[in-house]
Amino acid sequence: MISITVTALVFGVVFLAELPDKTALAGLVLGTRYRASYVFAGVAAAFLLHVVLAVAAGSVLTLLPQQIVHALTGVLFLGGAAMLLLKKDDGEEEVKKPADQSFWKVAGTGFMLILVAEFGDLTQIMTANLAARYDDPLSVGLGAVLGLWAVAGLGIVGGKALMRRVPLRLITQIAAVLMLALGAWSLWEAVAG
Repeated sequence: MISITVTALVFGVVFLAELPDKTALAGLVLGTRYRASYVFAGVAAAFLLHVVLAVAAGSVLTLLPQQIVHALTGVLFLGGAAMLLLKKDDGEEEVKKPADQSFWKVAGTGFMLILVAEFGDLTQIMTANLAARYDDPLSVGLGAVLGLWAVAGLGIVGGKALMRRVPLRLITQIAAVLMLALGAWSLWEAVAG
């Protein structure tokens, strides 16, 4: 059974945390050079793989006593919030353009770019934390995948327009506040439990 509440919470946290990340910029760069549907197919597949790995790692954490899980996830959320608040803007990364514009070449480029760039990224760690926190791998996985796909889609088709209307720093601050709240709540549960 999928929990709409957990899915929505995970979607919101992952979406906001991923918006200021390099993924939106990479999607924007790829989307301006190639057919958007080809880029999205590769990027979506890479994110699906990342979420499966993160949820599996988080599910392993559920085998630990709840107080330890709450303390661990609280510390990791607070660390993630600090990373968001202290992160400097890297600017755009250059992406090589494959000579062949076929589906497999373009989707493969998107897949490899995201697979390498996002491995061990903040949102992957957050997804593992959320999977451990809620012990609901399906809901967490669905929310994380949808959040990542939404950011990728925005980056591919409309990243420049979004960034003109909503300051990147504001998005980062909202994501950090959400992570601070989740971290504080997890630590409170560890102490109170």
